[in-house]
Amino acid sequence: MSLRPDLDQLIQHLQANEFFARLDAPTLHDLAQGALWREYAPGEIIFWEGENATGLYYLHSGWIKVVKTALNGREQVLRFLEPGDIFNEVGAFSSQPNPATAVALEPVGIWLLKRETITQLLNQRPDFAQHVIENMAERVQHLVTLVADLSLRSVMGRLARLLLEDADGDTLHRPQWYTQSELAARLGTVPDVIQRALRTLESDNIIEVQRHLIRIQDRSTLNQIAT
Repeated sequence: MSLRPDLDQLIQHLQANEFFARLDAPTLHDLAQGALWREYAPGEIIFWEGENATGLYYLHSGWIKVVKTALNGREQVLRFLEPGDIFNEVGAFSSQPNPATAVALEPVGIWLLKRETITQLLNQRPDFAQHVIENMAERVQHLVTLVADLSLRSVMGRLARLLLEDADGDTLHRPQWYTQSELAARLGTVPDVIQRALRTLESDNIIEVQRHLIRIQDRSTLNQIAT
């Protein structure tokens, strides 16, 4: 597990995060002062869909997935989260239960910023409240895009778009947890379909699939498939 950062480290991380960048040092200190440190092992639930939200989360280390689960157990991944991400804004700001479930994909260290502190900050700092509204609008746009992709784009098209968006240059690095099952859950399908799509793209020399990475070999054709 991660070593717990001290208060000064947390303040530095919050200050560097775009979500809190407009706050002054005293306000950041107050925000960090009441934060709670939590650690999770791979596969542990950070919060369940339908639970009452206890605050806003800052991901210090590790990766997380946020999912919706159908009655038959099938998952739709809404987001993969990496260190430095803020999450559970809807639950923290809207007085509504958590809209999804968050699961640790690897050893995770998280700061929980208490809801009462965040609410007080919203009331005292209109500029921060405005920034939160802008952030929430971006989240809504992300979900609208996700719905459009699931309903209007083929699995191959969704896969091509994901590869283009998530690749660092022409390489998509795959952590140990980034299995075909996780990829399928993100794209709203099943592992067998993803496996066939990857094989098709590879046989057409559009991508190269290795154990821990996927390399784009023909970006132009992949762009055509994604549109």
